[in-house]
Amino acid sequence: MKALRILTRSIRDSFKSVFRNFSLSMASIACTTITLILVAISLVLTYNVRQVTTDLEHELTIVVYFNQDVTDEQKTRLENDLATMDNVDSYVMKSKDEWKAEMREEDQSLENALDIFEENPLLDSVIVTVDDVNHLSETADHIREYDFVSSAEYGEGMVENVIGIFDAISFGTLAIVVALVLVTAFLISNTIKLTIFSRRTEIEIMRLVGASNTAIKLPFVFEGFILGILGSIIPIILSIYGYVFLYNQTGGYVFTQIITLVEPFPFVLIVSLFLLAVGSLVGMLGSWRAVKKYLKI
Repeated sequence: MKALRILTRSIRDSFKSVFRNFSLSMASIACTTITLILVAISLVLTYNVRQVTTDLEHELTIVVYFNQDVTDEQKTRLENDLATMDNVDSYVMKSKDEWKAEMREEDQSLENALDIFEENPLLDSVIVTVDDVNHLSETADHIREYDFVSSAEYGEGMVENVIGIFDAISFGTLAIVVALVLVTAFLISNTIKLTIFSRRTEIEIMRLVGASNTAIKLPFVFEGFILGILGSIIPIILSIYGYVFLYNQTGGYVFTQIITLVEPFPFVLIVSLFLLAVGSLVGMLGSWRAVKKYLKI
């Protein structure tokens, strides 16, 4: 019962403190709101960049062309080796006749050009999908070692550059999220420090009458929790309605249909829960840090 009374009184005092120190509370809430909005933007950008990277990685394949005089036994040999080869997810054999039929369907001029040849000038091939695009070049080099393979192409140079750019963007936005979370903790911590300073006489009286350390600390910790939650309300609303609006206005893709956006639901709900958790937990931790450091209890 004693613990419940302390908890109830702490929550009550924390709400009173928020309104009693209204200007400081509003400053903290405003700073928390701004930083959490930036966190939300960074989260949306990070997740969508990773989504685009994942989609592109799934589209990246190695196109292996056989020599013109390749035998069925050699094609079967490569097919069996691909089934057990590291980093190979799947593969599809495609004959030169299938290539010819596809090219005819795509472009009339290609159809006329192919009709000039008495024999099909194209090559039999196999399209290989890999597990890890970071080892795409090693897999292609390994396939090129077969003497009956004419080439194994995947867009060398450009692929590595694109993956490197997306990885750099993902790392940069993730670093921004971490930095903004730390800034939020710092702002709330400083607000609690000012509150502690303004109530130092009250705290001394509580000490003199024998109040426990927990009874003194808890109101400040709950105050940080409340400030964090209040500061996360606007970012959550903007995240939900803003992202849904953006998704609907762009049709779900940016610039080209290759770069697709993550569907709003349940994505915006996950972002909202993350913002709420960051606001409340960081507020509590920031308050705890301030109390621990400045009350020395």
